[in-house]
Parts: sequence; structure tokens; C-alpha cells
Amino acid sequence: MAVLPIKPIPFFANKNQAFWRLQAVGWAGAMLLRAMSAIANDQPLTFLVIVLIGTMTGFSISLVLAVIFRALIPQRPIVTWGVTVLAIPIAVGLYAFVDAWVIWLYRAEAQASFAQLFIGYFYYDATLLGAWSALYYAINFYLTVEEQNDQLLRLENQATQAQLAMLRYQLNPHFLFNTLNSISTLVLLKQTEPANAMLSRLSSFLRYTLINKPSARVTVEQEVETLKLYLGIELMRFEERLRTTFDIAPETQEGLLPSLLLQPLVENAIKYAVSQQESGAEITISTQLIGSTLRIVVSDTGPGLQTSTTDNRLSGMTYDGGEPVSTGVGLSNIRDRLFQAYGEEHRFETMDPPEGGFAVVIELPFERAASASADATAPQLATATAR
Repeated sequence: MAVLPIKPIPFFANKNQAFWRLQAVGWAGAMLLRAMSAIANDQPLTFLVIVLIGTMTGFSISLVLAVIFRALIPQRPIVTWGVTVLAIPIAVGLYAFVDAWVIWLYRAEAQASFAQLFIGYFYYDATLLGAWSALYYAINFYLTVEEQNDQLLRLENQATQAQLAMLRYQLNPHFLFNTLNSISTLVLLKQTEPANAMLSRLSSFLRYTLINKPSARVTVEQEVETLKLYLGIELMRFEERLRTTFDIAPETQEGLLPSLLLQPLVENAIKYAVSQQESGAEITISTQLIGSTLRIVVSDTGPGLQTSTTDNRLSGMTYDGGEPVSTGVGLSNIRDRLFQAYGEEHRFETMDPPEGGFAVVIELPFERAASASADATAPQLATATAR
């Protein structure tokens, strides 16, 4: 069955409009009940004019009370309730006075005195205005609580966005400095073509990093293309020492994951596997679809965890001259990003594969991109990419 693309609008989305709707419905209902009571008691039809006058009086007095209550709500509780307790009896007295006076004029021959009519209507009008006041305060209290909850959710969302931004924008400064130094060296050697190619890749990579939202998600295909762009820069530095293999299952290419999730993992592998060995190392990035779970594995053929730098690798901390220097892209960074994005619905594990080296396994709920373009657009690769 087709469903109309109509987005429901909350009743209190427009408070002013909601107030007038409730006023109209509430006082129309009160007038209807009073009119039915008059007819049931064999009152003449002309008595309906008295009912109409009484309803209009109550409607008008409630508008004055609404203005008073609106000004009292932001005040301290003792002021709010103190003035309310004084305002309601005055309003009820005025309402009862008008009702009694109109009835007294309508039934001039009646035996009941004006004072008796006033007392009789006072209780009736007190019930009516008391219920109206209670409902007014209850609705406004509910709206205040809802606004506070919405504000709290916005603040929490802003805090999450800020934390995600902090985590994702912590690019390793050593990567940037080393790349710029490599470009400078190539320029000094008058190798302008490779220098220009490296600068172009660096520009594309940094642009991609900065233009996307911290909470953006991209497809596996887009993330891999971005990763190849990063590896193309590093490949010009390490040359044959850096070897990469991509084993991306076709059914996973449209799966979504946080943007730039894999770059810190590969950078970690370069730092602790490729640069630590004269022969370099091979880095493998693979993806699999296991049921409704997307599994991503980033592994390398480096020395693994059985080295003196194990704690450094896991914490993202290096040492320069004996002083600790945070790289900002440690595995804890990835762990925090995954927790922010998926809560407990993810797996993040480091291990020593049987064949040696080091591996990081990530499992996420598989979500397919709704269209070919996801939350972010992957940059166009330069003419050369990592092999």
C-alpha cells in the first residue's frame, strides 16, 4: 500500500496556534455542556443567550489569566504560586459576578437574591477556571521539560560532533612534515614532476579531510580510493619498501563506514612495520560480508606485538629523545570513533596472526549506501596510486 509522503507536524510545534485551538475547543465544549444542562432542565431557548454570555466572559477572563501566568512561569516558584493563588480567586469572583448579574437581570422576578446567585456561580466558575489554570500550567510544564530535553540532546550531539571532529582531525603531524620534506627534497633535486605529483596528492588528501563532516560516512569503495591516495604519497617516500594488497569483496563496496577510519590504521602499520625494517613490509586491507556484519582487516608483515614498541603501537605514543610524543592517530583513536558511532554494536580487536605480523579486525553492522553517493564524496585519484 502506497504511503503519502506527509511528515506529521507536532501539535505544539506552533505554541500560539496550539493555544488558540485548545481555547476554542475547551470553551466550546464548556458551552455545549452548559447548554445541554439548560435544555435538560427545561430552560427556554432564550437562556442559551445567557450561556453564550457566560462562555464569552470565561473565555475573556482566561485570556487575561494566560497573560499573567505566562509572565509568572519564568519566576521563582514562590512568586509563581503566590501570585497564582491570589489571581485565581479574583478572576473567579469577577466571573461569578458577571454570571450572577446577568441571571439576576434575566430573572428579575426570581426569589433568589444577587448574593445567593453570586455564591452559587462562584463554586461553578471556580471549578471551571481552576481546571483551566491547572491544565495551562501542566501543558506549559510539559513543554518546558520537552524543550530542556531537546536542548540536552542538542548539547550532547554537539559534544559528540566535537569529539568526533577532534578524533578525526588528529592527522599525524609527522606524516605532513615528512611529506613536505620529501617534496622539498625533490624540488632541490629538480625532480619537479614527482614533486608536483606528491603535492597534488597531498592537496587532494587534505582537502578531503577538511571538507567532510566529522560524522560523515562513506562507502567502502570511497574509503579504499582515499586510502590509495594516501598510500600513493607514502609510496613515493618508501618506494619498494612499502607493498600493499587490497582484497575487497565486491558485495562490501557499497557498505558504509566512518570516513578516514582506515587511514590511521595504515599509518600505524607504516610507522611500526614498514619503517622499522630495512626490507619494509606488506600491508593488506581486506573486507568481508559475514551475514549482516562488515568485517575489515588491516594487517602487516612487520615484527608484530613481540617487540619493545608494543605499548607504543597500541597507545599511539612514540618517543623523541626520551620524551613522549603523541602521534594523535593511535589505535585508541579508532576505538573511540567506533564507540561514538556504533556504541556496543561493533568489534575492535588487535592480534598476532599465525603467519606473523600484526592485524586489526573491525566488525560493524552492514549498512548499504542508499545511492551511489554517500555522506561524503571521495577525492579523485591522481594518475598514480599505490600498487
